[in-house]
Amino acid sequence: MGPADAIASAKPGDADWQNAGEARTAYWVLFVVTAVYALNIADRYVLSTLIEPIRAEFQLSDSALGLVTGVGMAIFYVTAGIPLGMLADRVNRKKMIAAALAAWSAMTAVCGLSQTFLQLLIGRMGVGIGEAGGTPPSQSLLADYFPRHRRLVATSIFAIGVPIGSAIGGIAAGIIAEAHGWRTALLAAGAAGIPIILLLLTINEPKRGRYDSVPMAGSAKPHSLRETLGFIHSRKSLFHIFAGGTIATFSGMGLIWWTPAFLARSHGLSVAEAGVEVGMMNGIGGGLALGASALLMIWLSRKPMSWQCYFTALITAAITIPAMLAHWFADRNLALLSLWLFIPLANVYIGPWLALIHNLVKPQMRAASVAISLFTANVANLIVAPQGIGTLSDLIRPYLVNPEESLRIALLISAVSGLWGAYHFVRAGREIDRE
Repeated sequence: MGPADAIASAKPGDADWQNAGEARTAYWVLFVVTAVYALNIADRYVLSTLIEPIRAEFQLSDSALGLVTGVGMAIFYVTAGIPLGMLADRVNRKKMIAAALAAWSAMTAVCGLSQTFLQLLIGRMGVGIGEAGGTPPSQSLLADYFPRHRRLVATSIFAIGVPIGSAIGGIAAGIIAEAHGWRTALLAAGAAGIPIILLLLTINEPKRGRYDSVPMAGSAKPHSLRETLGFIHSRKSLFHIFAGGTIATFSGMGLIWWTPAFLARSHGLSVAEAGVEVGMMNGIGGGLALGASALLMIWLSRKPMSWQCYFTALITAAITIPAMLAHWFADRNLALLSLWLFIPLANVYIGPWLALIHNLVKPQMRAASVAISLFTANVANLIVAPQGIGTLSDLIRPYLVNPEESLRIALLISAVSGLWGAYHFVRAGREIDRE
């Protein structure tokens, strides 16, 4: 039995694949857009891995590092994200993804050519604009290749792009930087976009909403931003889903941003050692965790949608414990063991979170809704986490006997936020049951 047959039969009123060819095409498209997403994540983790050599060369504080690794990119990422998400509801999505990928790959290479901090910052701004145009059209495509009852599994498989990308970005960047310098690592990351663009040429643009109970007619217009925001505001369940995903992103990806630097400062790992260690946690541990999660989603897809919320709340709350222990233990082995529990599970929420958004909004506002969710999540991940944790570390630093431990304490404090995210997912489940 193949993956297309492993899911329960369609619910009444839901369209489904008509033949095995449609299923094979859908999973090929899923593979391609997951590869795009993996490269998107890889480009972020490359710079995260290179924090220490960049800090040493340009003599930067943690606040300045937060600016170049997070805020410098995120301001443009989140600003461009919603307009580009609205655009994805109106244009050929395959071409839009290819253009976005080409743009952020080129700007990653520009970062590798930077000779000053300002040049590096400008390059990161360009990366942010490019990456903002990748995920909304990718998610919109998946919703038109996968029927409603199959989207939970599809988005969970898509989320495997996070451990793949972070592993490639962390391991490759660490090894290349150790041997040839941090600039070469960024140039290699930029060149990696070329083969993925070629893969995008093999997929086609589907009819929007073709698997929804009420497909978009040819004359149907996408909703405006005001209409989309109004619809989200009218559903309390959606509000809590957006809030839960935003906070879960901070308590997971946001903390992991700083993990290579934390391992270098508090436990004496080199750039290559920290990059490989975090890359293995993301790649092997995260791949296994998200693979198991995708299989679990086959069972969960047969249950009421509120169960997806409760599952996500349970995961988000549970990983708060190893997240705190990882930054509490002074012993290197205990800290690494805790990180091996925390990092692989930190992105399990992505699949259920995206599937809930797909199935609770209208087809005409799907890409825009994903863009809005990414806007709030990436404010937390790319602005609050790098800049906020970096600034907190700088504030703590003068009061410590060993100033290099300031980052560890800042991360320990920030790890508690996972419980807040879990609360919103529980509330979302209750609201879905009411609605």
